[in-house]
Amino acid sequence: MTTEQEIRRVVSQVVDEVLAGSDSASGEVAIGCDHGGFRLKTVLKEHLEKNGRRVVDCGTSGTESVDYPDFAHAVAKEVASGRCGAGIIIDGAGIGSAMTANKVPGVRAA
Repeated sequence: MTTEQEIRRVVSQVVDEVLAGSDSASGEVAIGCDHGGFRLKTVLKEHLEKNGRRVVDCGTSGTESVDYPDFAHAVAKEVASGRCGAGIIIDGAGIGSAMTANKVPGVRAA
């Protein structure tokens, strides 16, 4: 069975690799999630800040049920405006959030 520490290590490694190839090398990172992704968002935010990244938290702030498109759109707007060099959106499947973010001109989400 995988420990939470191992999960944190793997997730942190993946995030570092993805951001290394983005415009966020010296910029801010927007992060947002729905209620199902709140715990993972907390881990990622902690990792990013610990490693010197400034994080713009676009919500949600708890595990109460919310509509994921609101948070995906908020992250996409931060990236499209240039305030953030990259964005991370977390939800149950990812498809809906990517579709929402891709409707914002200048954003490509997967």
